[in-house]
Amino acid sequence: MLAETLLRGAGKLGLALGLLLAVLPHDAAVADDEALLRSVAAEGHIVLMRHALAPGTGDPGNFALRDCSTQRNLSKEGRAQADRIGARLRDAGLGSARVLSSQWCRCLETAELLGLGSMEELEPLNSFFRQRELQPAATQALKDWLAAQPSGEPLVLVTHQVNITALTGIFPQSGEMIILERSGADNGFSIVGRVQTE
Repeated sequence: MLAETLLRGAGKLGLALGLLLAVLPHDAAVADDEALLRSVAAEGHIVLMRHALAPGTGDPGNFALRDCSTQRNLSKEGRAQADRIGARLRDAGLGSARVLSSQWCRCLETAELLGLGSMEELEPLNSFFRQRELQPAATQALKDWLAAQPSGEPLVLVTHQVNITALTGIFPQSGEMIILERSGADNGFSIVGRVQTE
């Protein structure tokens, strides 16, 4: 009887410990994400973000820059995701920022839905998915643009996976934010962390 009681108690303890271990890493990760997002308001930080969910890959063959009907666009889930990302940034203390976007419709819509202020188009953020030969020049143009920006105002840049991967080596998920910090006299930057909003 005593042995059976002890076994039952040990089983409950094991279950409780298992649940605790399952919850702690997630909670710690959430706390880390929130601290990271709060750091964005600090001088010299940049949010480099992949556009929100837009089903598919690349764009149709009849792609036209100023015609959203010819492009891969945000889904209903993608628009909701962009809203959530903006809310998270505002909750972290980023009331406003300078928001710049690729000229692709899915990026422009993501940038607008963030609700962080007026948005500007920035050509160096445009995708080169269908023209990979443009990658070196496009990435250098983005680096040069970043180096020329004053460090006071937070920057939020909405772009594409290929651009982010070329610049940082990271393959981001849709809506993922890569937090960069300006570093050194060479106008470089370091990667502070990554935040994903489901």
